[in-house]
Amino acid sequence: TYTHIYDILYNFFILIKTVELQGKKKLQIWDTAGQERFHTITTSYYRGAVGIMLVYDITNGKSFENISKWLRNIDEHANEDVERILLGNKCDMDDKRVVPKRKGEQIAREHGVRFFETSAKANINIEKAFLTLAEDILRKTPVKKPNSENVDISSGGGVTGWKSKCC
Repeated sequence: TYTHIYDILYNFFILIKTVELQGKKKLQIWDTAGQERFHTITTSYYRGAVGIMLVYDITNGKSFENISKWLRNIDEHANEDVERILLGNKCDMDDKRVVPKRKGEQIAREHGVRFFETSAKANINIEKAFLTLAEDILRKTPVKKPNSENVDISSGGGVTGWKSKCC
C-alpha cells in the first residue's frame, strides 16, 4: 500500500505526512529537512507541488543562507504559480538567535512570499502557517461544484491529523 511505501521512505530518507483539512481535503507534506542528499529527489517533486514551505532555523545562520538556493531551485523546477511560504523556526529560542527577524522579512518581501516566525517545540504559528498556505492554494484552485473533495476552511476547523513533535 501507499502507506507502507511512505513508511519505507521515512525510514530511509524523508518524512512524509498526510493530513486532512476539516476531514475533507488531504495535504501531503514532504519534509526533506533541507538536506543536500535529497536535492535530486526534491527537484522532481517540485513539479507536482502546489505549495512549498521553506523553513530555516533562526539559531543557525547557514540554514538561512541556504534559503536563497532553495528559492532558486523552486524557480527552476516548480510550476510558476506554486505557493510558497517562508518560516523562521525556533522563535522560542530568541536568546540563541543569529538571524534577525527583519532578514527573514526582507527575503520574503524580495521573493513575494509570506513570512512567519514559528516554533515547532512551543507550537507557535504552526497551524497558522499551514492554514495560510492551504488558504492561498485554495484561493488559486478553480471553484468546483460542492462535493466531498471541496474544503471550506473558513469555519475554523483547523488541521487534523497533525501531531507536533520536537526535533
